[in-house]
Amino acid sequence: MSYSQSVQALFQPFTVLNTQLSNRIVMAPMTRQFSPNGVPGPDVAAYYRRRAENGVGLIVTEGTIIDHPDSSNQENVPHFYGEAALNGWAEVVAEVHKAGGRIIPQIWHMGARGHVGDYTETDIAAIVQAFAEAASEAKRLGFDGLELHGAHGYLIDQFFWDKTNPRTDRYGGDMMARTRFAAEVIQACRSVVGPDFPIVLRFSQWKASDYSAKLAGTPELLEQFLAPLAEAGVDMFHCSTRRFWEPEFEGSDLNLAGWVKKLTGKPTITVGSVGLDSDFMSFFSEGKGAANTKIDGLIERLEREEFDLVAIGRSLLADPAWAIKIRDGRTDDLVPFTPKATQALY
Repeated sequence: MSYSQSVQALFQPFTVLNTQLSNRIVMAPMTRQFSPNGVPGPDVAAYYRRRAENGVGLIVTEGTIIDHPDSSNQENVPHFYGEAALNGWAEVVAEVHKAGGRIIPQIWHMGARGHVGDYTETDIAAIVQAFAEAASEAKRLGFDGLELHGAHGYLIDQFFWDKTNPRTDRYGGDMMARTRFAAEVIQACRSVVGPDFPIVLRFSQWKASDYSAKLAGTPELLEQFLAPLAEAGVDMFHCSTRRFWEPEFEGSDLNLAGWVKKLTGKPTITVGSVGLDSDFMSFFSEGKGAANTKIDGLIERLEREEFDLVAIGRSLLADPAWAIKIRDGRTDDLVPFTPKATQALY
C-alpha cells in the first residue's frame, strides 16, 4: 500500500446535519490574542483562509468571547459581540468559504473569577442568554455550525467538575445536576439556530490545574455525564485529550473520543498531539517545540471508526499546508512546531 493510499481515511467526506465536509481534518481552536480590543482584522481572515485553501476540512476558530462582564481577562482575545468584531468575523467566514472551507466559531466564557457558587440564578440566566445571542450571530454571519467550549477548567467545565462546583441548588451536587448549566446553554443555542445547524461541545476530563482529573472515572459514569448533554442538543462531541493514543479506561484501547462515540452514538472529534512526538503541554511547561512523527496509529483508529474527525493543533499552526502535505506524502516537507510558531501571523 502506498503512503497516499494509507492516509485516504483522512480524506473521506463527512456530513453532520446539513454541513458537508470535504475530509476528516479539523483545525483545532488555538488562542493567539491577535485581535486588538477584541476585533479580528484582515490578518485573522487571511490566517484562516490559508488553512482552508490548503485542505483543512473544518476550521474551529480560536475561542471567542460572549458578551458578559466576566467572560475574559485577556484584552486581545476576539469578541463574538459588537458591530466591529462581528463584521470582522463576517470577513473571516467569507474568506474561508471562498477557499472552499467550512468554519465554526468556538464560543467561550473563560470562567468565574471566584467559583461558580458566586453566581446567582439571575446571573446564570444572563450568561445562558449571552451564549444564545452568540449562537444566533454565528448563524446570521454564515458560519457552518458552532462549538461551545466546555473544557479545560473554563466556565462550563467549572460547573461540570465537583472540585470547582460547590453549589447545592439545581446547578450542583450530583453529576446530573452539574450538567444542568451546560444543558441549558445547549438548549438555548438550539432554540435560536434551529434543528439543522450543528452544535459541537468540546469537553475534557483533564484540567489545567490537574492533568489526571476525571469528570467520570468509569464508562458507566461517563455515559451518565454525556446523556443529558446529548439530549439537550449536542450533534458532535470534541473530546480533548493531551495524547490521543492513550486509552481512557483500563481494559479497553478506546480513547476518550472512542468511548464517547460508543456511549452516545454521536460523531466525535479526537484531538491531542496528533502528528507530534510530544504532548502539547510540554510547550507550556518547558517551552519545548515538537518534531513531526508518523500518524499510522491515528489512521488505523479512524479506519476502525473509533472516531469520525481528527483535530490538528500545533502542526497546523506551524504549517498551514499540513493537510495537503500529508495527503500527497510530502512528509519531509512538513514544518516542525517551535515556540516561535505561536506567534504565527500566517
